[in-house]
Amino acid sequence: MLELSLAPVAEAGVTPVWRSKDLLDTDVLCADEIALIMETAEAMAEIRSRPVGKVATLRGATVVTLFYEQSTRTRASFEVAAKALGADVVNLTASGSSIEKGESVVDTVRTLEAIGADVLVMRHARSGAPYLAARHTRASVVNGGDGTHAHPTQALLDLFTMRRRLGSLEGRRVVIVGDVVHSRVARSNIWTLLAAGADLTLCGPATLLPRTLASASERGRVTVTTDFDKAIEGADVVMALRIQKERQESGLIPSLREYISGYQLNARRLAKAAPGALVMHPGPMNEGIEISPEIAHGVASVIEEQVANGVAVRMAVLYLLATARRS
Repeated sequence: MLELSLAPVAEAGVTPVWRSKDLLDTDVLCADEIALIMETAEAMAEIRSRPVGKVATLRGATVVTLFYEQSTRTRASFEVAAKALGADVVNLTASGSSIEKGESVVDTVRTLEAIGADVLVMRHARSGAPYLAARHTRASVVNGGDGTHAHPTQALLDLFTMRRRLGSLEGRRVVIVGDVVHSRVARSNIWTLLAAGADLTLCGPATLLPRTLASASERGRVTVTTDFDKAIEGADVVMALRIQKERQESGLIPSLREYISGYQLNARRLAKAAPGALVMHPGPMNEGIEISPEIAHGVASVIEEQVANGVAVRMAVLYLLATARRS
């Protein structure tokens, strides 16, 4: 039974007004909803900074992480976030469960609902799987990454990190470089960054860039280019995306050496960005390929902050979904 105590978060200055049962992507979030998540995340960060760093807000709630793909950062972040709010946490993987025996997504989520799951955090290799799950359960479903489609909480923690460092993103130049076409992180970031008023550039080899971005380009703030050296000029934020070796094996890039030559985020290129530019990466990193080690761990890097901020943002998401379930 969900026993929701709003007092600790209300004391931090947040009055939640959230109506959605699930969080499946960022493209359905309006500016006010994104602002509410950011405001709530600030309150959660304040709670995390206290000596204890935990509240009993979700006492009695059960959060299940259901991961059909391996994950370290996202899964651990959600687990820490749920426990910091006082929830009970159950971790499930495909390996060693009924999933491995062929149980369907629908049967799995119905089983988890029957045993008392209030929130399901789901990662799946197939795009759209969390949407299917959400249609077949009364539990709230959070998309923890589905195929090449979406990763909403990563985009939200990226936005939270930028806002904390830069303030308003209105008119700020953000460059995302790498394997954009296969990146669920990039897709979700497009919507949050445009909603925040940023000017966005997507950069990479032509084979790793989406062919159409009609809905985004209509807003006039998205540029797609293969010229990284030009794109990074004056950028306020540069986010490098992980390059998977199978992209080379499938012929999408000629070689890792050529990719490094044209698209690695290194000191020479970062010098072209705006003073105080932020370096970001959703992880895990291939140091020496899409980003040089000295930049990954340099003064401009906020990569570790992204990881830390992920806990506050995911606490905010779990809390807001709980308020919707109560109403």
